[in-house]
Amino acid sequence: MYAVILFLHVLGATIWVGGHLVLAVCWLPGILRDRAPAPLLAFEQRFERLGMSALALQVVTGLWMAHQVVPDVGQWLHPQSPLAHVIALKLGLLLATAAVAVHARLRVLPRLTPATLPLMAGHVLAVTALGVAFVAAGVALRFGGF
Repeated sequence: MYAVILFLHVLGATIWVGGHLVLAVCWLPGILRDRAPAPLLAFEQRFERLGMSALALQVVTGLWMAHQVVPDVGQWLHPQSPLAHVIALKLGLLLATAAVAVHARLRVLPRLTPATLPLMAGHVLAVTALGVAFVAAGVALRFGGF
């Protein structure tokens, strides 16, 4: 069962992080150069359902796996072991991702103009960097923590 859950977790991470890397590396430079919000909005609209589903899958599977390796949920917030440290880190990354994504969704995207594109680009780059940090933390978890 753990292997199936891990597979689903990695699949979700592939979609979430991969989608943001494609946006950040392939789309964002041209969007900023052309000062054109429309392609960014189109990408966001197309990716949102799949991306948010992938993120939700990661949250559910991640919590399940965390409970398997560190059953004492109290240690997730007050880590006493290397594995619990990684779980705490991943929870912190999740909170940071949620904060940036909610701010982008509620405050930046509704008012997106050529002048506010750099602000949105900062949000995209932040979520992308947080996603890569999630992957690094996952690898650390697999190999015993920090």
